Amino acid sequence: MSERVLTPRNRGFLFLDSHPAGCEQVVADMWQACPDPACVPEGVGPVALIIGSSAGYGLAATLAGLKRAGIRGIMVSFEKAPTERRTATAGWYRTAATADIARTAGRDLVFLNGDAFSDTMKNQVADLIEQRFGGRLDYLIYSVAAPRRTDPDTGTTYASVLKPIGQANRTKTLLFDDQGVPEVGEVETGPAEGDDVEQTVAVMGGADWERWVDHLAGRGLLGDGFATAALSYIGSPLTAAIYRQGTIGAAKAHLEATALTLNERLNRTVGGRAVTSVNGAAVTQSSTAIPGIALYTGLLRGVLGEDMVPPVRQLAALWDQLTGAAPLTLDDEGRVRLDNWELADDVQAAVAERWEAATTNTIADLADLAWFRAEVQRLYGFSVPGIDYTAAVATDIPWPAHTP
Repeated sequence: MSERVLTPRNRGFLFLDSHPAGCEQVVADMWQACPDPACVPEGVGPVALIIGSSAGYGLAATLAGLKRAGIRGIMVSFEKAPTERRTATAGWYRTAATADIARTAGRDLVFLNGDAFSDTMKNQVADLIEQRFGGRLDYLIYSVAAPRRTDPDTGTTYASVLKPIGQANRTKTLLFDDQGVPEVGEVETGPAEGDDVEQTVAVMGGADWERWVDHLAGRGLLGDGFATAALSYIGSPLTAAIYRQGTIGAAKAHLEATALTLNERLNRTVGGRAVTSVNGAAVTQSSTAIPGIALYTGLLRGVLGEDMVPPVRQLAALWDQLTGAAPLTLDDEGRVRLDNWELADDVQAAVAERWEAATTNTIADLADLAWFRAEVQRLYGFSVPGIDYTAAVATDIPWPAHTP
Protein backbone atom coordinates (compact mmCIF):
# COMPACT_ATOMS: atom_id res chain seq x y z
CA MET A 1 0.00 0.00 0.00
CA SER A 2 1.55 3.31 -1.08
CA GLU A 3 2.28 6.01 1.48
CA ARG A 4 2.87 9.66 0.75
CA VAL A 5 3.20 12.96 2.54
CA LEU A 6 0.37 15.03 1.12
CA THR A 7 0.19 18.80 1.01
CA PRO A 8 -2.67 20.79 -0.49
CA ARG A 9 -2.15 21.66 -4.15
CA ASN A 10 -4.96 23.60 -5.70
CA ARG A 11 -6.19 25.68 -8.58
CA GLY A 12 -8.59 28.10 -7.00
CA PHE A 13 -11.11 26.07 -5.01
CA LEU A 14 -10.24 22.82 -6.83
CA PHE A 15 -7.63 20.58 -5.16
CA LEU A 16 -5.55 18.02 -7.05
CA ASP A 17 -5.23 15.48 -4.23
CA SER A 18 -7.19 14.44 -1.16
CA HIS A 19 -5.93 13.42 2.27
CA PRO A 20 -7.30 10.03 3.42
CA ALA A 21 -6.79 10.58 7.14
CA GLY A 22 -8.24 14.06 6.93
CA CYS A 23 -11.30 12.81 5.04
CA GLU A 24 -11.79 10.08 7.63
CA GLN A 25 -11.67 12.65 10.43
CA VAL A 26 -14.13 14.91 8.62
CA VAL A 27 -16.63 12.05 8.54
CA ALA A 28 -15.98 11.26 12.21
CA ASP A 29 -16.55 14.92 13.11
CA MET A 30 -19.84 14.97 11.15
CA TRP A 31 -20.93 11.82 12.97
CA GLN A 32 -20.24 13.45 16.32
CA ALA A 33 -21.99 16.67 15.26
CA CYS A 34 -25.18 14.80 14.37
CA PRO A 35 -27.54 14.92 17.38
CA ASP A 36 -28.37 11.64 19.06
CA PRO A 37 -31.98 10.53 18.59
CA ALA A 38 -34.42 10.79 21.47
CA CYS A 39 -34.83 7.01 21.24
CA VAL A 40 -32.04 4.82 19.91
CA PRO A 41 -33.31 3.04 16.76
CA GLU A 42 -33.84 -0.65 17.43
CA GLY A 43 -34.25 -3.65 15.15
CA VAL A 44 -32.97 -4.05 11.62
CA GLY A 45 -33.91 -0.50 10.59
CA PRO A 46 -35.69 0.84 7.51
CA VAL A 47 -34.21 0.29 4.06
CA ALA A 48 -32.94 3.47 2.41
CA LEU A 49 -31.38 4.33 -0.93
CA ILE A 50 -29.26 7.48 -0.99
CA ILE A 51 -28.07 8.67 -4.39
CA GLY A 52 -25.10 11.01 -4.13
CA SER A 53 -23.96 9.72 -0.74
CA SER A 54 -20.27 10.68 -0.74
CA ALA A 55 -20.31 14.47 -0.54
CA GLY A 56 -22.18 17.51 0.71
CA TYR A 57 -25.77 17.04 1.73
CA GLY A 58 -25.88 13.48 0.43
CA LEU A 59 -23.10 12.51 2.83
CA ALA A 60 -24.91 14.35 5.61
CA ALA A 61 -28.09 12.44 4.72
CA THR A 62 -26.22 9.15 4.98
CA LEU A 63 -24.68 9.85 8.38
CA ALA A 64 -27.84 11.43 9.80
CA GLY A 65 -29.92 8.52 8.50
CA LEU A 66 -27.61 6.07 10.23
CA LYS A 67 -27.69 7.89 13.54
CA ARG A 68 -31.23 9.23 13.68
CA ALA A 69 -33.16 6.48 11.88
CA GLY A 70 -30.89 3.44 12.01
CA ILE A 71 -31.09 2.98 8.26
CA ARG A 72 -29.64 0.10 6.27
CA GLY A 73 -29.57 -0.09 2.52
CA ILE A 74 -27.68 1.15 -0.51
CA MET A 75 -25.54 4.24 -1.00
CA VAL A 76 -24.65 5.32 -4.56
CA SER A 77 -21.90 7.73 -5.63
CA PHE A 78 -19.42 8.25 -8.45
CA GLU A 79 -15.80 8.55 -7.31
CA LYS A 80 -12.34 7.96 -8.74
CA ALA A 81 -9.95 5.36 -7.34
CA PRO A 82 -6.34 6.18 -6.39
CA THR A 83 -3.68 5.90 -9.09
CA GLU A 84 0.09 5.98 -9.06
CA ARG A 85 0.05 9.73 -9.69
CA ARG A 86 -3.03 10.87 -7.79
CA THR A 87 -4.88 10.05 -4.64
CA ALA A 88 -8.47 8.94 -4.85
CA THR A 89 -11.14 11.62 -4.81
CA ALA A 90 -12.16 12.87 -1.39
CA GLY A 91 -15.53 11.17 -1.75
CA TRP A 92 -13.78 7.81 -2.14
CA TYR A 93 -12.07 8.23 1.24
CA ARG A 94 -15.20 9.65 2.88
CA THR A 95 -17.14 6.60 1.69
CA ALA A 96 -14.57 4.24 3.22
CA ALA A 97 -14.85 6.11 6.52
CA THR A 98 -18.65 6.05 6.40
CA ALA A 99 -18.58 2.29 5.80
CA ASP A 100 -16.47 1.86 8.95
CA ILE A 101 -18.99 3.86 10.99
CA ALA A 102 -21.87 1.79 9.60
CA ARG A 103 -20.12 -1.44 10.55
CA THR A 104 -19.43 -0.17 14.05
CA ALA A 105 -23.09 0.84 14.36
CA GLY A 106 -24.14 -2.63 13.22
CA ARG A 107 -25.98 -1.38 10.12
CA ASP A 108 -25.90 -3.15 6.76
CA LEU A 109 -24.94 -0.54 4.17
CA VAL A 110 -23.82 -1.39 0.64
CA PHE A 111 -21.78 1.25 -1.21
CA LEU A 112 -21.93 1.27 -5.00
CA ASN A 113 -19.64 3.34 -7.21
CA GLY A 114 -20.90 4.23 -10.67
CA ASP A 115 -23.14 6.35 -12.86
CA ALA A 116 -26.44 6.91 -11.05
CA PHE A 117 -28.01 8.14 -14.30
CA SER A 118 -27.55 4.75 -15.98
CA ASP A 119 -30.10 1.96 -16.10
CA THR A 120 -27.24 -0.42 -15.29
CA MET A 121 -26.95 1.17 -11.85
CA LYS A 122 -30.73 1.19 -11.39
CA ASN A 123 -30.89 -2.53 -12.14
CA GLN A 124 -27.99 -3.26 -9.80
CA VAL A 125 -29.71 -1.38 -6.99
CA ALA A 126 -33.05 -3.06 -7.65
CA ASP A 127 -31.40 -6.49 -7.62
CA LEU A 128 -29.75 -5.73 -4.27
CA ILE A 129 -33.05 -4.59 -2.75
CA GLU A 130 -34.65 -7.84 -3.87
CA GLN A 131 -31.83 -10.15 -2.86
CA ARG A 132 -30.37 -8.51 0.23
CA PHE A 133 -33.01 -6.24 1.73
CA GLY A 134 -36.21 -8.24 1.52
CA GLY A 135 -37.63 -6.66 -1.61
CA ARG A 136 -38.84 -3.49 0.12
CA LEU A 137 -37.51 0.07 -0.03
CA ASP A 138 -38.72 2.55 2.59
CA TYR A 139 -36.83 5.77 1.72
CA LEU A 140 -35.01 7.32 -1.22
CA ILE A 141 -32.90 10.47 -0.82
CA TYR A 142 -31.82 12.04 -4.11
CA SER A 143 -28.80 14.39 -3.94
CA VAL A 144 -27.07 14.61 -7.30
CA ALA A 145 -25.01 17.48 -8.70
CA ALA A 146 -23.40 16.59 -12.02
CA PRO A 147 -22.02 18.39 -15.07
CA ARG A 148 -23.64 16.05 -17.59
CA ARG A 149 -26.14 13.22 -17.97
CA THR A 150 -26.69 10.65 -20.70
CA ASP A 151 -30.34 9.73 -21.25
CA PRO A 152 -30.51 5.92 -21.21
CA ASP A 153 -33.44 5.88 -23.64
CA THR A 154 -31.99 8.08 -26.37
CA GLY A 155 -28.26 7.98 -25.71
CA THR A 156 -28.24 11.80 -25.82
CA THR A 157 -25.74 13.44 -23.46
CA TYR A 158 -26.82 16.72 -21.88
CA ALA A 159 -24.49 19.27 -20.23
CA SER A 160 -25.48 21.64 -17.43
CA VAL A 161 -24.30 25.24 -17.30
CA LEU A 162 -24.23 27.97 -14.66
CA LYS A 163 -25.71 30.98 -16.46
CA PRO A 164 -28.26 33.70 -15.84
CA ILE A 165 -31.37 33.78 -17.99
CA GLY A 166 -32.22 36.79 -20.16
CA GLN A 167 -29.16 38.95 -19.68
CA ALA A 168 -25.58 38.82 -18.48
CA ASN A 169 -24.99 38.97 -14.75
CA ARG A 170 -22.17 40.84 -13.06
CA THR A 171 -21.61 39.95 -9.44
CA LYS A 172 -19.05 40.35 -6.71
CA THR A 173 -16.85 37.36 -6.11
CA LEU A 174 -14.26 36.18 -3.59
CA LEU A 175 -10.95 34.67 -4.61
CA PHE A 176 -7.65 33.94 -2.88
CA ASP A 177 -4.28 34.52 -4.52
CA ASP A 178 -1.38 32.05 -4.41
CA GLN A 179 -0.38 33.32 -0.96
CA GLY A 180 -3.91 32.98 0.37
CA VAL A 181 -4.62 36.72 0.37
CA PRO A 182 -8.33 37.39 -0.21
CA GLU A 183 -9.43 39.46 -3.17
CA VAL A 184 -12.92 40.79 -3.81
CA GLY A 185 -13.57 41.41 -7.46
CA GLU A 186 -16.34 41.15 -10.00
CA VAL A 187 -17.10 38.49 -12.54
CA GLU A 188 -19.50 38.69 -15.47
CA THR A 189 -21.36 35.63 -16.70
CA GLY A 190 -23.00 35.71 -20.10
CA PRO A 191 -26.66 34.74 -20.45
CA ALA A 192 -28.00 31.32 -21.37
CA GLU A 193 -28.08 30.74 -25.10
CA GLY A 194 -29.71 28.22 -27.40
CA ASP A 195 -30.85 25.20 -25.43
CA ASP A 196 -28.74 25.90 -22.31
CA VAL A 197 -31.81 25.94 -20.08
CA GLU A 198 -33.23 22.71 -21.48
CA GLN A 199 -29.85 20.98 -21.23
CA THR A 200 -29.40 22.04 -17.61
CA VAL A 201 -32.91 20.94 -16.69
CA ALA A 202 -32.25 17.57 -18.36
CA VAL A 203 -29.21 17.08 -16.09
CA MET A 204 -30.22 18.71 -12.82
CA GLY A 205 -34.02 18.62 -12.92
CA GLY A 206 -36.32 15.85 -11.81
CA ALA A 207 -36.10 13.49 -14.80
CA ASP A 208 -33.60 11.07 -13.27
CA TRP A 209 -35.23 11.19 -9.82
CA GLU A 210 -38.56 10.26 -11.40
CA ARG A 211 -36.84 7.56 -13.44
CA TRP A 212 -35.44 6.02 -10.25
CA VAL A 213 -38.86 5.98 -8.59
CA ASP A 214 -40.54 4.55 -11.71
CA HIS A 215 -37.85 1.89 -12.09
CA LEU A 216 -38.15 0.70 -8.50
CA ALA A 217 -41.94 0.87 -8.61
CA GLY A 218 -41.91 -1.19 -11.80
CA ARG A 219 -39.96 -3.88 -9.96
CA GLY A 220 -42.53 -3.83 -7.13
CA LEU A 221 -39.96 -2.64 -4.58
CA LEU A 222 -41.63 0.39 -3.00
CA GLY A 223 -42.88 -0.42 0.47
CA ASP A 224 -46.16 0.82 1.91
CA GLY A 225 -45.66 4.43 3.00
CA PHE A 226 -42.50 4.78 0.89
CA ALA A 227 -41.12 8.34 1.11
CA THR A 228 -38.63 10.10 -1.12
CA ALA A 229 -36.94 13.50 -0.89
CA ALA A 230 -34.81 15.37 -3.41
CA LEU A 231 -32.41 17.88 -1.90
CA SER A 232 -32.59 21.42 -3.23
CA TYR A 233 -31.56 25.02 -2.52
CA ILE A 234 -33.14 28.44 -2.98
CA GLY A 235 -30.61 30.81 -1.46
CA SER A 236 -30.38 34.56 -1.06
CA PRO A 237 -31.66 37.36 -3.30
CA LEU A 238 -27.99 38.37 -3.53
CA THR A 239 -27.20 35.25 -5.59
CA ALA A 240 -30.59 34.79 -7.24
CA ALA A 241 -29.64 36.08 -10.71
CA ILE A 242 -26.97 33.42 -11.20
CA TYR A 243 -28.68 30.72 -9.16
CA ARG A 244 -32.41 30.59 -8.47
CA GLN A 245 -33.33 32.77 -11.47
CA GLY A 246 -30.68 31.20 -13.68
CA THR A 247 -30.31 27.88 -15.46
CA ILE A 248 -29.77 25.94 -12.23
CA GLY A 249 -32.86 27.58 -10.77
CA ALA A 250 -34.86 26.37 -13.76
CA ALA A 251 -33.64 22.86 -12.99
CA LYS A 252 -34.60 23.24 -9.33
CA ALA A 253 -38.07 24.43 -10.34
CA HIS A 254 -38.41 21.31 -12.50
CA LEU A 255 -37.26 19.19 -9.55
CA GLU A 256 -39.96 20.73 -7.36
CA ALA A 257 -42.64 20.24 -10.02
CA THR A 258 -41.54 16.61 -10.29
CA ALA A 259 -42.02 16.24 -6.54
CA LEU A 260 -45.67 17.27 -6.85
CA THR A 261 -46.25 14.75 -9.63
CA LEU A 262 -44.50 11.95 -7.75
CA ASN A 263 -46.28 12.82 -4.52
CA GLU A 264 -49.70 12.41 -6.10
CA ARG A 265 -48.71 9.11 -7.72
CA LEU A 266 -47.06 7.62 -4.62
CA ASN A 267 -49.93 8.65 -2.38
CA ARG A 268 -52.33 6.85 -4.68
CA THR A 269 -50.28 3.69 -5.19
CA VAL A 270 -48.43 2.97 -1.91
CA GLY A 271 -49.70 5.61 0.49
CA GLY A 272 -46.34 7.31 0.05
CA ARG A 273 -44.93 10.79 -0.30
CA ALA A 274 -42.44 12.79 -2.37
CA VAL A 275 -41.01 16.15 -1.30
CA THR A 276 -38.15 18.45 -2.05
CA SER A 277 -36.04 19.49 0.91
CA VAL A 278 -34.73 23.05 0.66
CA ASN A 279 -31.45 23.14 2.54
CA GLY A 280 -29.44 26.05 3.84
CA ALA A 281 -26.09 27.33 2.61
CA ALA A 282 -22.93 25.28 3.06
CA VAL A 283 -19.44 25.08 1.62
CA THR A 284 -19.51 22.15 -0.81
CA GLN A 285 -17.54 21.13 -3.86
CA SER A 286 -20.54 22.10 -5.98
CA SER A 287 -21.29 25.45 -4.35
CA THR A 288 -17.75 26.80 -4.64
CA ALA A 289 -18.10 26.66 -8.45
CA ILE A 290 -21.00 29.14 -8.47
CA PRO A 291 -20.02 32.82 -8.98
CA GLY A 292 -20.68 34.89 -5.88
CA ILE A 293 -21.48 31.95 -3.60
CA ALA A 294 -18.06 31.93 -1.92
CA LEU A 295 -18.39 35.60 -0.98
CA TYR A 296 -21.98 35.16 0.15
CA THR A 297 -21.22 32.13 2.31
CA GLY A 298 -18.24 33.80 3.97
CA LEU A 299 -20.36 36.86 4.75
CA LEU A 300 -23.20 34.69 6.03
CA ARG A 301 -20.80 32.99 8.43
CA GLY A 302 -19.55 36.42 9.47
CA VAL A 303 -23.11 37.33 10.45
CA LEU A 304 -24.19 34.05 12.06
CA GLY A 305 -20.98 32.59 13.44
CA GLU A 306 -21.71 29.31 15.25
CA ASP A 307 -25.45 29.78 14.63
CA MET A 308 -24.88 28.67 11.03
CA VAL A 309 -26.51 25.24 10.89
CA PRO A 310 -24.22 22.51 9.46
CA PRO A 311 -25.61 20.07 6.86
CA VAL A 312 -25.66 17.05 9.16
CA ARG A 313 -27.93 18.83 11.64
CA GLN A 314 -30.21 19.95 8.83
CA LEU A 315 -30.47 16.41 7.50
CA ALA A 316 -31.11 15.08 10.99
CA ALA A 317 -34.20 17.32 11.00
CA LEU A 318 -35.23 15.97 7.58
CA TRP A 319 -34.94 12.36 8.73
CA ASP A 320 -37.02 13.15 11.81
CA GLN A 321 -39.77 14.53 9.59
CA LEU A 322 -39.65 11.66 7.10
CA THR A 323 -39.77 9.00 9.80
CA GLY A 324 -42.49 10.69 11.87
CA ALA A 325 -40.23 11.46 14.81
CA ALA A 326 -41.20 15.09 14.19
CA PRO A 327 -44.18 16.56 12.32
CA LEU A 328 -43.73 16.89 8.56
CA THR A 329 -43.88 20.64 7.94
CA LEU A 330 -44.28 21.90 4.37
CA ASP A 331 -44.43 25.36 2.82
CA ASP A 332 -47.13 26.46 0.38
CA GLU A 333 -45.21 24.79 -2.47
CA GLY A 334 -45.08 21.43 -0.69
CA ARG A 335 -41.40 21.74 0.26
CA VAL A 336 -39.64 20.91 3.52
CA ARG A 337 -37.78 24.06 4.54
CA LEU A 338 -34.50 23.60 6.37
CA ASP A 339 -33.21 27.06 5.39
CA ASN A 340 -35.30 29.36 7.59
CA TRP A 341 -32.28 30.20 9.72
CA GLU A 342 -30.48 31.48 6.61
CA LEU A 343 -33.31 33.40 4.96
CA ALA A 344 -34.62 35.18 8.06
CA ASP A 345 -35.15 38.85 7.21
CA ASP A 346 -32.68 40.16 9.79
CA VAL A 347 -29.97 37.75 8.66
CA GLN A 348 -30.40 38.61 4.99
CA ALA A 349 -30.43 42.34 5.75
CA ALA A 350 -27.14 42.03 7.65
CA VAL A 351 -25.53 39.98 4.88
CA ALA A 352 -26.74 42.45 2.23
CA GLU A 353 -25.20 45.35 4.15
CA ARG A 354 -21.88 43.56 4.33
CA TRP A 355 -22.11 42.57 0.66
CA GLU A 356 -22.38 46.22 -0.36
CA ALA A 357 -19.43 47.16 1.84
CA ALA A 358 -17.22 44.25 0.76
CA THR A 359 -13.96 45.16 -0.96
CA THR A 360 -10.51 43.63 -0.87
CA ASN A 361 -9.62 46.11 1.88
CA THR A 362 -12.70 45.46 4.03
CA ILE A 363 -13.48 41.79 3.51
CA ALA A 364 -11.41 40.54 6.45
CA ASP A 365 -13.66 42.50 8.84
CA LEU A 366 -16.92 41.43 7.19
CA ALA A 367 -16.56 37.72 6.42
CA ASP A 368 -15.23 34.76 8.37
CA LEU A 369 -12.42 34.08 5.93
CA ALA A 370 -10.47 31.72 8.17
CA TRP A 371 -13.55 29.52 8.53
CA PHE A 372 -14.33 29.63 4.81
CA ARG A 373 -10.80 28.75 3.69
CA ALA A 374 -10.62 25.93 6.20
CA GLU A 375 -14.01 24.60 5.06
CA VAL A 376 -12.81 24.53 1.45
CA GLN A 377 -9.66 22.65 2.44
CA ARG A 378 -11.65 20.22 4.60
CA LEU A 379 -13.62 19.23 1.51
CA TYR A 380 -10.40 17.48 0.48
CA GLY A 381 -9.26 16.36 3.91
CA PHE A 382 -6.87 19.22 4.64
CA SER A 383 -6.92 21.75 7.49
CA VAL A 384 -8.55 19.16 9.75
CA PRO A 385 -7.66 19.51 13.45
CA GLY A 386 -5.80 16.54 14.87
CA ILE A 387 -4.19 15.39 11.61
CA ASP A 388 -0.40 15.34 11.30
CA TYR A 389 0.16 16.54 7.75
CA THR A 390 3.93 15.99 8.00
CA ALA A 391 3.41 12.22 8.31
CA ALA A 392 3.15 9.84 5.37
CA VAL A 393 -0.32 8.38 4.92
CA ALA A 394 -1.60 5.35 3.01
CA THR A 395 -3.48 6.47 -0.09
CA ASP A 396 -4.46 3.12 -1.62
CA ILE A 397 -7.61 2.70 0.46
CA PRO A 398 -10.00 0.08 -0.99
CA TRP A 399 -13.62 0.77 -1.80
CA PRO A 400 -15.89 -0.80 0.84
CA ALA A 401 -16.57 -4.42 -0.11
CA HIS A 402 -19.92 -6.08 0.42
CA THR A 403 -20.52 -9.78 0.79
CA PRO A 404 -23.67 -11.50 -0.47
